[in-house]
Amino acid sequence: MFLLEQETDFVIDASVLGGRLKQLEPVAMRMEVKEGRNGCVLIDDAYNSDLQALELALDFQSRRALAGKMQSCLILSDIFESGKSMDDLYGTVAELIKRKQIDRFIGIGYGLVTHAGFFPSSARFFLTTDDFLLSDLPDQFQDELILIKGSRQFGFERISERLELKTHNTVMEVDLNALVHNLNYFRTLIKPKTKVIAMVKAEAYGHGALEVSKTLQAQGCDALAVALADEGVKLRRGGIHIPILVMNPDPGIFPLCYEYKLEPEIYSFALLDAFMASAERLAVRDFPVHIKLDTGMHRLGFTEKDLPELLSKLNSRPELRVSSVFSHLAGSDENAFDKYTKTQWKLFKLYTRQMSRALPYRFERHILNSAGIERFPQWQCDRVRLGIGLYGVSVCSPEALQPVASLKTRILQIHEFKKGESIGYSRTVLLDRDSRIATLPVGYGDGFNRHHTGGDVLVNGQRAKILGNICMDLCMVDVTDIAAHEGDTVVLFGKGLPLTELAERLSTISYEVLTSVSERVKRVYFKE
Repeated sequence: MFLLEQETDFVIDASVLGGRLKQLEPVAMRMEVKEGRNGCVLIDDAYNSDLQALELALDFQSRRALAGKMQSCLILSDIFESGKSMDDLYGTVAELIKRKQIDRFIGIGYGLVTHAGFFPSSARFFLTTDDFLLSDLPDQFQDELILIKGSRQFGFERISERLELKTHNTVMEVDLNALVHNLNYFRTLIKPKTKVIAMVKAEAYGHGALEVSKTLQAQGCDALAVALADEGVKLRRGGIHIPILVMNPDPGIFPLCYEYKLEPEIYSFALLDAFMASAERLAVRDFPVHIKLDTGMHRLGFTEKDLPELLSKLNSRPELRVSSVFSHLAGSDENAFDKYTKTQWKLFKLYTRQMSRALPYRFERHILNSAGIERFPQWQCDRVRLGIGLYGVSVCSPEALQPVASLKTRILQIHEFKKGESIGYSRTVLLDRDSRIATLPVGYGDGFNRHHTGGDVLVNGQRAKILGNICMDLCMVDVTDIAAHEGDTVVLFGKGLPLTELAERLSTISYEVLTSVSERVKRVYFKE
């Protein structure tokens, strides 16, 4: 039986209600992007459905469908408490679906079934979620971007679970809201006209370059930067259209740069000559490049003595056009190096002034990285390069940023062991009391470094000590004093267990911890 009017009276037996309440489980109150079966991508918004939320979710889907050139599908439940008559409501929904160019529509609920005539003839309708799950449809999706949008009472999380690609209990959750928050924080530190180049190399520091880049593009980011041309090609094929800089190009990839409009960094005469030869051979003209100057990092770049020859070559060839000139600060994040940093800035001004006088056109300049933006905003020039700060790490104002990534897993098994028993390889730990030991499906094969042994994870909000040697695929933690159960979520880093704490324990930096997370760990993206 279905209730069509809010005023309908009904009575529920208390024992039935009690049984239903016991079946209730917490539902994630957020939009998540997940990898689905058969090449599909899921946008899981299976807790809430009203017209405004539906339109926002369809906008989100539309941007990704166009970017990825995928067919779009909407699975929608009945909408309640809209304030409209059912004819007006579902007429509006049908018009919205048409306007957003949804390729496949599936409606679930009595209201949608009885108003099927408003929708395309290809649409499918089901009275209940169970009816849909028992049909042939869940196994027919292929290479589609599927928005799952339902009122909570329909239990659409079961649809998401059915369509999701099951790979590994360990996942990295990527909070796209936090990413946008961090971007906007850094925007408050620079002038409105200053352009932001977001660093998405190494899979966006381990977060997943394509989804991060789609979000940044939607937020009006001016450009992206990758290390390798292949990274840029992947983004172009995924629908990214804003400028992409390639920071470490190989001479053999210049044809790819022309084809996919990837703008290479030029840091040596050998690379410059290779670029000009390739461009001349393929009749390329005025292609944007970015000239790297070495002002003190002493890694890559042209030095002061190179400038006369460099400028002569740049002025003599029509194949390229200098889009920007930049340098890299070696110690902008540490007060101890401020004098050196200021020397780098002075050299950068000197070198770029010489170049500006010699070149017949204007180019843009940039030298600031994340720490530089926070500590030396007066040097922001035309552009800034936003890297680790985008992902929530700051040496200056950590409280202003939000962590973007959380690495989580689940308890596989819990055993009780007596005092004196050993845990793990090489019997490195002997229990000093009777203990409950939980085994987690994460190890150094997932990027969870063996040197985390002796550190903490979070089990139900409480710290649990890692015991014994971390294995390739597993590790063990002490949950003796924690009300833990098999299947409980465990935080390896994230809220309550900062990434910086793990980095300090490993005597390394946050960059390394993030980029070490293995590809076999699924990235799950969500947006509140």
